[in-house]
Amino acid sequence: MGFDQYHEPPEELSAQTRTFARICASLEEESQAIGWYQQRISVEADPDARAIMEDAQGEEFKHFAMNLEFLLRRTPRWRAICEGVLFKDGDIVEHGEAAEAASEDGGGGGEDEAGGEDDASLGIGGMRGAGQ
Repeated sequence: MGFDQYHEPPEELSAQTRTFARICASLEEESQAIGWYQQRISVEADPDARAIMEDAQGEEFKHFAMNLEFLLRRTPRWRAICEGVLFKDGDIVEHGEAAEAASEDGGGGGEDEAGGEDDASLGIGGMRGAGQ
């Protein structure tokens, strides 16, 4: 079985970056499992079976949260952006834009604990509107 989680040669990546990639993969897997359980729960007629699935989905939420917290502890800029968005009333997109801007104004550059560039957007957000 191959490991497709790396986009660069694994032997060139630091141990911290490989761990970071593993946790990112785990976060994705937990997210998928949450979605799968949601679909199963929505069509399950048997209340006992549905209760078991809901309990299992709760475990996936817990694992998702643990993986996310691991990543946020090692990526200060991601944490700052999440703190500006999560658990707040109001417009989610506005909170996100404000949090991202604040993280850029606050420096946010340099290396994070994962041994990579401390950039929450990974440069992807800057591609919005490119070529238009």
